[in-house]
Amino acid sequence: MRGIIGLVLAGLGAFLILVAVLLPTWVVGQVLKFPLSESETATLEAGNASYFSVASLREETGVTLRATYTITGDASAGNSSTAVWNESSDVYDLTNHKQVQQMTRRFAFNRRTGQLVDCCGASVNGDKSVRQTGLVGYVFPIGTQKQTYQVFDTTLKKTMPFVFSGTTTVDGIGVYEFVENVAPTQIASVTLPGSYVHSTAASVTIGEFDAEHLVYFVDPETGALVDVNEQQSTTLRTSASAAPALVGFDANLIATPASVSQIVGLDQSGRSELALVQTTLPIVFGIAGAAALIAGIFLSRRPHEDMADSPAPVPADR
Repeated sequence: MRGIIGLVLAGLGAFLILVAVLLPTWVVGQVLKFPLSESETATLEAGNASYFSVASLREETGVTLRATYTITGDASAGNSSTAVWNESSDVYDLTNHKQVQQMTRRFAFNRRTGQLVDCCGASVNGDKSVRQTGLVGYVFPIGTQKQTYQVFDTTLKKTMPFVFSGTTTVDGIGVYEFVENVAPTQIASVTLPGSYVHSTAASVTIGEFDAEHLVYFVDPETGALVDVNEQQSTTLRTSASAAPALVGFDANLIATPASVSQIVGLDQSGRSELALVQTTLPIVFGIAGAAALIAGIFLSRRPHEDMADSPAPVPADR
């Protein structure tokens, strides 16, 4: 009986040690994934912003804008490897109390790497012909590296390089900083009354150009985007090098402190889960496995082996 118990303990110990070795590598890759049922809201604000108001047919300057981004997961459309999230964004003029921009997006992505997947009714502003590729942007790979990543840009509708530019901290969390720089790039052509661009013609067709400077702060452990700075300028001009004839949108949107604190709080739960699987459990399983293995080897030994190892009895003096 003693030998059977020893063999069971030795086998259990070896198994626990194997689990301790696999947890930080293979198991983490299988267990830790971005959620299917995501629910998150981020708020950014910009002071001294400008935009062209279609409602009032004039350029509004020196206003305060608030951008609200809402992410909602469609759990029923996802699976073990792919998540499907819906995004809506709204830019509001706090100074004049009116809406400036709206955008909707549906996207599917790999729950481990953050790479976009072409499926599940993905669209930008309802347009399903837009093929989204590269990284989602709202999440980076779990275990983000110090390298350049190709991230999908919803304005340009193509991937753009986000270049690693250094490390910093956000509310005590060490993060990697990635930067996207977009020189004025034509995204559309618009026809409008000539008077809008100081022309005597009844109407003119002119290019719409977009320029961006985006800074993403990513937790490299969880891949979560914990802070962001979006500087965007949309202008109407005859060419990329020409002077702007009209400013369509110009703002430097920065995440509010309350929004950053909320997102960091959500990220902390992911970091705790990661630490549990990568550090705490491997140590516990490793110690328990070693103890069980040693006990199993000791109990598996036959009684006469213990006697053979014992010193011979000394005869008593007569």
